[in-house]
Amino acid sequence: MKELLLYIAQNLVDSPEEVSVTERDDGDKTVFELRVASGDMGKVIGRHGKIAKEIRTLMRAVAQKQGRHISVDIIDKAE
Repeated sequence: MKELLLYIAQNLVDSPEEVSVTERDDGDKTVFELRVASGDMGKVIGRHGKIAKEIRTLMRAVAQKQGRHISVDIIDKAE
């Protein structure tokens, strides 16, 4: 799943080499932290958050097929 999120994000941004995904367990669910360059935040979030919402929906659908619960946090690499 981590690889899928990485693939999606790298194909959306101008600086794919700066995209990273970390995975951590938070109780009964897995949290994926997607980090992108500051200039690419808009490309990953999209107008009115549409792209971010679709990324989360896709990832949840894949996780559900595997019987897992996940969430995706999008973080600016500058933080």
